[in-house]
Amino acid sequence: MICPKVSVLVPCYNVEKYLPECLGSIVNQTLRDIEIICINDGSTDSTLDIIKSYAEQDKRIVIIDKPNEGYGKSMNRGLDAATGEYIAIVESDDWVDTNMFETLVKLADTNKVDVVKSNFYEYTTENGKKNLKVNIVPAWDCGRVINPRRETGVFWMPPSIWAAIYRRNFLKKYDIRFLETPGASYQDTGFNFKVWAMAERAFLTSDAFLHYRCDNANSSVKSSGKVFCVCDEWDEIDRFLGQYPNIKKGVTKLIPHIKLGSYLWNLDRLTDDARKQFRKRFQSDYKKYIKNNDFQKVCFSDKSWYRIQTTIFPYSVKYNLLKVFYNIVRPVYKTDVRGGVKNYYVFNKRIHSRKIPAIRIEND
Repeated sequence: MICPKVSVLVPCYNVEKYLPECLGSIVNQTLRDIEIICINDGSTDSTLDIIKSYAEQDKRIVIIDKPNEGYGKSMNRGLDAATGEYIAIVESDDWVDTNMFETLVKLADTNKVDVVKSNFYEYTTENGKKNLKVNIVPAWDCGRVINPRRETGVFWMPPSIWAAIYRRNFLKKYDIRFLETPGASYQDTGFNFKVWAMAERAFLTSDAFLHYRCDNANSSVKSSGKVFCVCDEWDEIDRFLGQYPNIKKGVTKLIPHIKLGSYLWNLDRLTDDARKQFRKRFQSDYKKYIKNNDFQKVCFSDKSWYRIQTTIFPYSVKYNLLKVFYNIVRPVYKTDVRGGVKNYYVFNKRIHSRKIPAIRIEND
């Protein structure tokens, strides 16, 4: 049996409005040697009918139809069914440029890497169509092979797991899968961290191919009812790293600083009652990091550090945070101002091997 070059996983749930554009962009790829695995997660609209109509015209489409179980189980079902050399993910409300997989596969084959990561576009039709390129890939890491555990800037990028391809044997070797929390979101958090923690060779490109839809009102990230799902993902990361003590030792200091971004984002989107619940968990986690000296000021700008003290913690913890701040090496910042935005870069070899963007602050 000859395996396809790429298995494209398309998780689908009630996306009749967007699915034709998504599938159309995949079946018309310049790389023809692909299989397209559509996982229908118990849709109640015409999603399954749309998939079947495309499958009748294109034998490369594989249909997995199942009851609603959530994103994690859908993705794992897709991983189990995949036979391609590489794995790609396209969310069913997004769409991709027709040369995406041909380009990424050439980069992966040429450089013999586990992962190829690209930038992407944010696409919205509100107030007229907008398609803006999002440059999340660190410019200094583009166009070359990196080891993520040595050059850790990639850990700070938004997950965007769909703006990449992954060598399937690499994912299987380390059993990199999705957390199967029913009805949850944030599953990209755990998957993304596992990939960067285990990959030894990755290639980053500044090009963008995938168009990420920002105006889907049904998107799971817009649900405020999932208070602790992000905590579940970080618990899963801790469990996963427990299998690899040497790797865990190397990335432990990164976790509290990367985790902070997802916790703050979750806190901001919650309603008042849910925010109170989540704040308690937030405080509990970071008290432990402070006690173990795993949470350090060096990775943050003054503005971000101030928010940690004044927004997240009570006075007693603020005092301990200040002690941590004055007992470690102060960060050295390089700043530059472009377009009215001040960019801070942190240089500290105790944590990073390369400069990491700390925060962008609008000038007064």
